[in-house]
Parts: sequence; structure tokens; C-alpha cells
Amino acid sequence: MTGNIILIVPFIFGAVVGSFLNVCIHRIPLGISVVSPPSRCPECKRHVPFYLNVPIISYFIIGGKCAFCRAPLSIKYPVVEALTGFFLAALFAKFGPGAELFVYFTFVSALIVITFIDLDLQIIPDVISLPGIVIGFVASFFLPWPGAVNSAIGIIGGGGVLLLVALVYLKLTGTDGMGGGDVKLLAMIGAFLGWKGALLTLFAGSLIGALAGGVVILTSGKSSKHPIPFGPFLAAGALIHLFFGDALIRWYIMKSIGH
Repeated sequence: MTGNIILIVPFIFGAVVGSFLNVCIHRIPLGISVVSPPSRCPECKRHVPFYLNVPIISYFIIGGKCAFCRAPLSIKYPVVEALTGFFLAALFAKFGPGAELFVYFTFVSALIVITFIDLDLQIIPDVISLPGIVIGFVASFFLPWPGAVNSAIGIIGGGGVLLLVALVYLKLTGTDGMGGGDVKLLAMIGAFLGWKGALLTLFAGSLIGALAGGVVILTSGKSSKHPIPFGPFLAAGALIHLFFGDALIRWYIMKSIGH
């Protein structure tokens, strides 16, 4: 019980950060500042006062509409805030306070922003993934896991494998099947999680993406050539490795040797 109460604090702080991530999701594709002007309604442009900008809660208090012009607000806003709070609490439970918590919360925050931008616009901004590669590699020198060598291999191997897949697909079909943003995203994931993390991410992301794509085709009647953003599935694979990767790898090894 006490442990659960302690996790409320990182959840609340994470939800506050999630409010800022919503700003990033909206403004980064537009190429405008994420710090100025303050939060405002996307329709009437009125600034949102602090008492109406409480994460998660405010959305439901004002009925999911702007308090001034009553334009509908996307459910994405509380979802991002709740997700960010949940993952900070989960990371706190896994790592406790310290450098690892800060580094991997930065990583997860980047994945959340990338996921929602890719879902909306099918782009992965370089302004997130490229600095993310550098941050992940630099951090690997100071953290016990994955280590600088594994991080470097993860960058080269993760990005390289996905680039090779994209080139082969282009050669065989004459069309682009993988965006450059996905390549850079997997390189960023490799920087933070190492080469094992990059491989598990690619495997898990491809599996989840294939299942999701099948569901979309069956339920919407769209063809298999309908573009589906791959970034969210890579992000999901990265989160699976971050929280369960070691256990999954041990299970696979034991399964392979027959124990």
C-alpha cells in the first residue's frame, strides 16, 4: 500500500510533463516554439489559464471543450498526460530515483511525442530522433546498462538493419515501404537500449504492426497497400524491451536450449 502511494507522486509529475508533451506534439510539426506562447486553444487562440490547465482533470471538468469558444478538444490531451504519468511511475518502480530514471523518462517522453505525431501526420521529426541518438549514446557512458559499446552497435545495427530492409523493399517493389524517420527512430532506440534492444524492438514492433495492420484491413476494407505508420509499433517494441526485455531474452534462451 505504501509503495503504491509513493508512486502517486511520479504519476502526478509525469502527467504535468505530459501536458508539455501535448504542446510538443502540436507545435513541432508546425515548426513553432514549444515554450512561447503559453498553452492556448487551437481554435480561438485564447490562452488557457493555469486553473484550467490541470493535467487530465481539467479536460473532463470543461467537458472536453474549450472554456471560451466551446470548440471540441481532442481526447488525445488527457491520454498523453495519463500515459506520461503512468510510465514515469512505472520507471520509478523499476529504477528508483537517480540517473537511470531521468534518462529513460527522457527516452519514453520522446517515444510518446513521436508516436502521436506519427499517428497524426505519418512523420517522425528529425528534431527528436537525431538529438535522441546523441543523448542516448552519451548517456550510455554513465549508466550501467546498456554500455557505450552496445549503444554504438545498437545505433549502427538498428538503423542499418531497417535501412537495409527499406532498400530491399524498394528494390523489389519499386515503392517506399519504410520511411527514413523509422530508420532514425530505431537508431535512437538502439542508442538507449543497445543492440539487443534494437533487435527485440524490431521483432516486437513488426509483429504488433502486422497484427494491427491485419485488423485495420479486415475492419476498414482498406487494401494492404494503405500506409500505416510504423513508428508507434517501434515505440511499443522499445517499451516492451525496456520493461520486460531481460525476462523475455532469458525465456527465449531457456526455451531454445530445451529447459
